[in-house]
Amino acid sequence: MTVHTKIDQASLDQLFFKGRTANGFIDKAVPLALLQEVYDIAKMGATSMNTQPTRYVFLNSAESRARLIPALSPGNVEKTKIAPVTVIVAIDTQFYEHVPQIWHVAGAKDMFAGNVPLAQGTATRNGTLGGAYFMMAARAVGLDCGPMSGVDLAKVNAEFFPDGRFKTDFLINLGYGDDSKLFARNPRLSFEQACTVL
Repeated sequence: MTVHTKIDQASLDQLFFKGRTANGFIDKAVPLALLQEVYDIAKMGATSMNTQPTRYVFLNSAESRARLIPALSPGNVEKTKIAPVTVIVAIDTQFYEHVPQIWHVAGAKDMFAGNVPLAQGTATRNGTLGGAYFMMAARAVGLDCGPMSGVDLAKVNAEFFPDGRFKTDFLINLGYGDDSKLFARNPRLSFEQACTVL
């Protein structure tokens, strides 16, 4: 039996306590090998029935990020232009096509394919979870993340996913953060405000 121990404070600080939402980035490229490493860590996070419905599209050039600009709220335009990478975190609405490869019980693909509400709920819930795992993995390897929901999702889908199979969930600007652009940290709710013990 594996006995897990608490990770050290420096790791907790990097992932959570001192991890910040990047609002700007220094001019330093993110190697493709590092993006692959982030994915290879994030993919190990738990999803319902190992469905893994999250898809990641890396906009790794100024030209590809420029295609996003018409869909962004004004406050997200400049930081996206200067970000080394913007990640479209999307959901594969037909994730179940891969289920025979990744789930150990036969018949799961048909269960999802034949039940649209179940498939949609599973994709939405677990797709967002995959995006959260991705951000934690990125922080774990020393990158900074600027997640964004100030975006016209329909415009992003029309531009990048015209066949309709993938649906954008949110965006993440990714790179090495410019600390001079950080906002002051906002308060968090207390345990008593956010939690109920029954």
